Amino acid sequence: MSRFAIGEHDFLLDGEPFRVLSGAIHYFRVHPDHWEDRIRKARLMGLNTIETYVPWNLHAAEPGAWTAEGRLDLDRFLRVVAAEGMRAIVRPGPYICAEFDNGGLPTWLFADPEVGIRRGEPKFMAAIGDYLRHVTDIVAPLQIDRGGPVVLMQVENEYGAYGDDTGYLQDLTALLRGGGITVPLTTVDQPQHAMLKNGSAPGLHMTASFGSRSEERLDVLRAHQTTGPLMSSEFWVGWFDSWGTHHHTTSAEDSAADLDALLRRGASVNIYMLHGGTNFGLTNGANDKGTYTPIATSYDYDAPLDEAGSPTAKYWAFREVIGRYTDLPEEIPAAAGPAPTGRAPLTAQRSFLASALALAPAATADVPTFAQVRHDAAFLLHTAEPRTETPTVLTVGEVRDRVHVVVDGVGVGVLSREFHERALAVPPIGESLVLLVENQGRVNYGPRLGEDKGLLGGVRLDGRPVEGWLTRAMTEPDLLALAGGPGAGQGPSLPGLTYASASFEVDAPADRFLDTSGLGKGIAWINGFCLGRYWSRGPQRTLYVPGPVLRAGTNEAVVLELDGAPEAVLRFAEGPDLGPLEF
Repeated sequence: MSRFAIGEHDFLLDGEPFRVLSGAIHYFRVHPDHWEDRIRKARLMGLNTIETYVPWNLHAAEPGAWTAEGRLDLDRFLRVVAAEGMRAIVRPGPYICAEFDNGGLPTWLFADPEVGIRRGEPKFMAAIGDYLRHVTDIVAPLQIDRGGPVVLMQVENEYGAYGDDTGYLQDLTALLRGGGITVPLTTVDQPQHAMLKNGSAPGLHMTASFGSRSEERLDVLRAHQTTGPLMSSEFWVGWFDSWGTHHHTTSAEDSAADLDALLRRGASVNIYMLHGGTNFGLTNGANDKGTYTPIATSYDYDAPLDEAGSPTAKYWAFREVIGRYTDLPEEIPAAAGPAPTGRAPLTAQRSFLASALALAPAATADVPTFAQVRHDAAFLLHTAEPRTETPTVLTVGEVRDRVHVVVDGVGVGVLSREFHERALAVPPIGESLVLLVENQGRVNYGPRLGEDKGLLGGVRLDGRPVEGWLTRAMTEPDLLALAGGPGAGQGPSLPGLTYASASFEVDAPADRFLDTSGLGKGIAWINGFCLGRYWSRGPQRTLYVPGPVLRAGTNEAVVLELDGAPEAVLRFAEGPDLGPLEF
């Protein structure tokens, strides 16, 4: 068996210097039938290692639960890496950020207000212990000294930007070592003196995260760690997109030059991202630094391999640079052709509210939050009967994140957290007041991790509290289940809060791109697979459809349109459209 270690100046593989040339691929953001393709293309670019985060919140949706199948089969992913002749780096957090919902922390952690996250608080550590036991059960047998591909594991994630609890980092180290992890353990922080100091602990090898000025950033890292290999374990080559912004890109030439400077220095690297993939389902995170901005569905990241796994100009620029420092395979990836196009009518329209109101409700005096009803819900539907004879102003203490206001079956407006809206004029209420609250993604970075969702601070009409609520909670699987049943026919457009479906034919399954430019805001599924959220405000105007989701013959698409669309048509584009590069 081989041994991987940290030497005086280099990583050592069986005692010989080994430069880690790694690329990030998050297995949970890629269809498992595409793992082999993406990993092979990483090798053809000249890389020798694959890195991935582990999302605690997906693997453990409930306390004590554990799922590791399909898109979450970490064991299979690591074995595919090994089959391609590559090494692996595993970063289990427990906090991962990754622009992922709640930074990868399960929402159920926060049901107990005494739980103290990202520090050595006993309840948090007990939950982490259970989580890391599952992770180490998978990873430990796949370490390099047992014949597997894993050469490094990371403790926490950019912890120096959040806290300075050295004891917490040491406790995480003990849990990993106690679980049989023998490979070197690392940390990562931005190369700022305070962050590197606060985010490190004895026995952990420091690495840095940056995307430019490589020489300068490596100098800062070396000042804090005078021996051992230099490494950027997050070499940022692009950036993520948020709804309402432009599509972020970086110059392939500039990124390649910074990569060259890093490799010329003798450092190791993990390209973040090599292949970003997609926030399938409702897994996107959000940021809130005064303004709440949810992350888009695409995690293309302007990476060397785009969202569909096709090489970009950055791929070829990086390959040329890497070829200066290692031998490249003769094989190169084939260019992708245009994806199949087509259109189909969206029929079988039915009311989302009517379907949701058939669910059993919970009764409360005051309007409840997500944590009080169901922590992992995508929507809460609140109904009350505060009859009024004249127009009034509805006010909410705080909206998290977006609420449709419906009076007597008619939509009268939307309140958005992003725009700090909390008041709306409403007409006289004869029968019912309905408030549909959407969770648009939990904050993944900073002090707002784990915060509650919903209508905080109560609901009032002209200053008088509204009481007597019935609430229905809906998760993403609930939403798809509610789409079934008979529809009310087809119209020329899609009204808001409406389900619609379409059937389309496929000769042979291949990747497609669902054109969302004619839709409003909502969620799309194909053959029961949730592609994610779409929104007309952009930037992205397509949703990626993995070929393995499709089948030869008839396929079924479902959309939940929240805001309304001018045409009831499902369209496919020949390629991705991730939006404008600037405003």
